[in-house]
Amino acid sequence: MFQSAFFNYNHLDGIVYSISLFILVLSLLVFVLLLVLTPAPYGRYHNDLKKFILSGDINGFIGWVVMESPNILVPLLILITCEDFNFASIPSANWLLFGMFITHYSHRSLIYPFLQKNKPHTTITVLSAFLYCSTNAFIQSCSLMILHKYDSDWFQHPTTILGTVLWGFGFFTNLYSDYQLRNLRKPGETGYKIPQGFLFNFVSCANYFGEVVEWIGYALATYNIAGLSFAVFTFANLVPRALKHHQYYKEKFDNYPISRKAVIPFIL
Repeated sequence: MFQSAFFNYNHLDGIVYSISLFILVLSLLVFVLLLVLTPAPYGRYHNDLKKFILSGDINGFIGWVVMESPNILVPLLILITCEDFNFASIPSANWLLFGMFITHYSHRSLIYPFLQKNKPHTTITVLSAFLYCSTNAFIQSCSLMILHKYDSDWFQHPTTILGTVLWGFGFFTNLYSDYQLRNLRKPGETGYKIPQGFLFNFVSCANYFGEVVEWIGYALATYNIAGLSFAVFTFANLVPRALKHHQYYKEKFDNYPISRKAVIPFIL
């Protein structure tokens, strides 16, 4: 049994399972609410919830770091405070899977905020994202570094191979699409422009498509309920936002490509 100065790990498997199940149910609610009401109020939509409580603005850079930092800090806290944790006892497959999570969020937490022109975030967006990221980082870390031990044969499983390939493709797509969006406007230009090139030839939100594919791959590779809940919640959070982006582009630009979909090439 793992002991910690901060966490009680009794019945940890049941706790992780229950939280993951709750997130799966919550995902359906989030998906419906974001479709009916408004996407998460940041970026171009950050004024959409001004009439609600906790809707005051927070500096974009600070807000982003606060939202994303639990994905790095929570795993570190768990690993550091686990008195019985032994790095040498963790199989290489676990490190690979855990590395997928940490690689993505090292970029999102430590690099991405310095690359973007960070628009303000509403307080409710920052708080809700901080809560979700903290919870998700907890169940992912516990699942991969404490509860599940993947043997060396795991690398040969079809789901592991497919999941790893999808994760790599999604991660690259997400990064490269963000790069394309950052370079849409020349110095001094303002306003929105139509993204072009790579997967933007097929969807309006190639960056969201990449992130959805990335975490579906992660869920396949980890093959546990924590990974599944992460992939489903990502889909529920990003797809409604992509649909609104797509509608915005079609209304704003008369010459917007009619064959282009919102987030899934040829489908949605």
